[in-house]
Amino acid sequence: MEIANQGNGPGLAQQPPRTAKFAIGQVVKHRVYPFRGVIFDVDPVFSNTEEWLASIPEEVRPRRDQPFYHLLAENAQTTYVAYVSEQNLLADETGKPVSHPQVPHFFKELKRGHYVSRDRALH
Repeated sequence: MEIANQGNGPGLAQQPPRTAKFAIGQVVKHRVYPFRGVIFDVDPVFSNTEEWLASIPEEVRPRRDQPFYHLLAENAQTTYVAYVSEQNLLADETGKPVSHPQVPHFFKELKRGHYVSRDRALH
């Protein structure tokens, strides 16, 4: 999946498009923490709050200049929405569905380990 960075106005250099390693609908797992999820959105670079980033211990804080993924995530206890840097994700090869209750809102079905996106009107 290719993600183009938007220029910040006239006269400012535009960075070349970044290539995201993972795609919307792909099931992934965290490299360190015990959770997995399905990607429902991608930011080409960090696009969350400074408070969120500062809350991560400095020794494991992700770089900003990489894709960040929005996941419908689950662990053994609960489901939630996660925001994870590309450096902290791995492909989940289990083929098991994600049990997050919002999965049907974004996706139609799981086919060969990948969720098929629903056609949704954008506003």
